[in-house]
Amino acid sequence: MKTLRNVARRDLKLFFKDKGMFFSALITPIILLVLYATFLAKVYRDSFASALPEGLQISEKLLNGTVASQLIAALLAVSCVTVSFCANLLMIQDKANGSICDFTVSPVRRSTLAAGYYLASAASTLIVTFSAYAVCLGYLATQGWYLSLSDALLAVCDVLLLTLFGTALSSCINFFLKTNGQASAVGTIVSAGYGFICGAYMPIASFGKGLQKVLSFFPGTYGTCLLRNHLMRGVFAEMENAGFPSQVVESIKDGIDVNLYFFGKSVPLSAMFAVLFGAVVLFTGLFVLLHVLRRHAKTY
Repeated sequence: MKTLRNVARRDLKLFFKDKGMFFSALITPIILLVLYATFLAKVYRDSFASALPEGLQISEKLLNGTVASQLIAALLAVSCVTVSFCANLLMIQDKANGSICDFTVSPVRRSTLAAGYYLASAASTLIVTFSAYAVCLGYLATQGWYLSLSDALLAVCDVLLLTLFGTALSSCINFFLKTNGQASAVGTIVSAGYGFICGAYMPIASFGKGLQKVLSFFPGTYGTCLLRNHLMRGVFAEMENAGFPSQVVESIKDGIDVNLYFFGKSVPLSAMFAVLFGAVVLFTGLFVLLHVLRRHAKTY
């Protein structure tokens, strides 16, 4: 345990020592929030307003709160995974500069080395994602606050699970990379594509039936849906209090993936938590196993 703590502390210190790596990870969610609020907010607002039945009015505050809640759910869903790829670059740097060879010839177990990388990456990513969550709550307060304390805390759990998932996934992928150029290429691909395949940028309900079924197998889809459920539950309750018919509210939930379906069957929140938690355990175990199977330092 002491060795694991020392390895994780070493990795964490190196992450914060590299100012470029740290600030690029920290500023990414803030840039996304600015871009989302500047460009996507109006699109979401116009799309939502046009989808309401004729004669059904919605207050400006409730409309802004609905859009803001949807935006920050999308931002956090993407940031928890993409930031982890940035925070996990240290493992690749150790391969590029040969530091990994020093570890593999030392008495440090490969499983301990893997766990140290994972814990350090998870800790650094959590610092960034929780900071982004705090900023998002501040933005939500300026637009329309309908978030209860229980839902805010549940969203914290969502961010935690998604961050651990992103760390485990990036650890498994980065394990096979050996140069910073490869890491940059993978990071670019993930940043560009992950938001679409997890339903953050566009609800998967707007995709074709075949693609919806494919995306329903991705754990990130359930993480995005969990965030939407918890961050938007308050605005839907307010809609019902304002006289919105229940059918209209359910239709809105279906249209933006608050309600998620797996081959036509509604997925409960408990099942979403189970899928995301299972994915964290699976990819974390796979990452440790990959390190254990590498028996010779030269294979790194």
